[in-house]
Amino acid sequence: MADENGKAGYMLFRFSLYGFLKNQKYYEPFMILAFRDKGLSFFMIGLLIGFGKVCVNVFEIPTGVIADMYGRRKSMILSFCGYIAAFAVFALSKMVWPLFAAMLLYSIGESFRTGTHKAMIFDWLKRQGMEKQKTKYYGLTRSWSEMGSALSVVIAAVIVLVSQNYNYIFWFSIIPYMAGLINFFGYPAYLDGEIETAASLKATLVRLKQTLVDLWRNRSLRRLFTESMTFKGSYTVTKEYLQPLLKQTAMALPFFTVFAETKRSAILVGAVFFVLHLVSGYASRMSHTFSARSGGERQASKWLWFVQGVLFAAMIPAFLYRIHWVAILAFVGVAVFQNTWRPILMSRIDDCTDSKVGATVLSLDSQLEAAFVMIAAPLIGYLVDLTGFWVVGTFGTASAIVGLLVLQNPIKRPSVNH
Repeated sequence: MADENGKAGYMLFRFSLYGFLKNQKYYEPFMILAFRDKGLSFFMIGLLIGFGKVCVNVFEIPTGVIADMYGRRKSMILSFCGYIAAFAVFALSKMVWPLFAAMLLYSIGESFRTGTHKAMIFDWLKRQGMEKQKTKYYGLTRSWSEMGSALSVVIAAVIVLVSQNYNYIFWFSIIPYMAGLINFFGYPAYLDGEIETAASLKATLVRLKQTLVDLWRNRSLRRLFTESMTFKGSYTVTKEYLQPLLKQTAMALPFFTVFAETKRSAILVGAVFFVLHLVSGYASRMSHTFSARSGGERQASKWLWFVQGVLFAAMIPAFLYRIHWVAILAFVGVAVFQNTWRPILMSRIDDCTDSKVGATVLSLDSQLEAAFVMIAAPLIGYLVDLTGFWVVGTFGTASAIVGLLVLQNPIKRPSVNH
């Protein structure tokens, strides 16, 4: 028993370390500011983000199938190599068009990663007889991701304060991703899944087609995908506007006038994102408790959709009347509740699927979110350039209404069979 507990603790450490290192994204709190510093408009930034989501969309399901057929660890290693190459190109780019190449590389990293690692965690839990604790343990590993994000914000703020050059955040991001590559070698071989050594391109395409047909017939899963696409997609599109909002606020604070513009932004962005990630980590860790106290995962999802709608609605008058502190608090609240909701949703999706196609299913979930973002991001960016930030609140409120409507009808939970 002690040996089994030791193995369980070892793998939870590995899974948590993955999330901690993966979230050493020193570029993330300042990425939009870095793009603005390179001369991009909000429309062009939205176009760049949308392009990235198109690329993810193209690669997402095939890479999920590849992960299930050829090995999930190999897919994760390839993913991190894509990220590392992307960071180097982002740092070196001085014009718009190389940024699209960097985004392509970044999308390759995203497509090989999204869904694959979650599938490994869920597979491991089932092997340990702990599948009923999915929300708890996925929430635990996700909380370490948020702890990693909190630390990365501090490091990123220091990098920007010292260098006053946003490009350094991309260079420094390479280091933890190299450490992440090493971490994967500590995963047991069985987490690669049932590798089909004789698999061919034809077999991959046949597997992909059959999986998609099965998933399309699963009405419960279709509804969950719609809910996921709308909730996470609206968050992904709108969260980027917190950075320029914080920069505007920093410029207006009288006691910040002693600092240069870049330093002002670094201090306020760093402080807000640090608190955001700490609270988000706690929210993720406690998601299973919230679910239990709400009366189940579906009821908990309803409450979270309602809260998200209220927070986005609060942004509309806050932006119109330039009450920036209200908008900032609303943004932070949306991010925190996103981290409560995500483990709950992942558990609901896993209940509807077969572990043999786990990476494919979760990759499809990510692909649908990517499709949502690739359409919405340029549109919202264009409207923000045209009319102002209040559009962000309107978009988020509308998304929450859609999510609540989807949740009105109870769903059954069949499995995907092969």
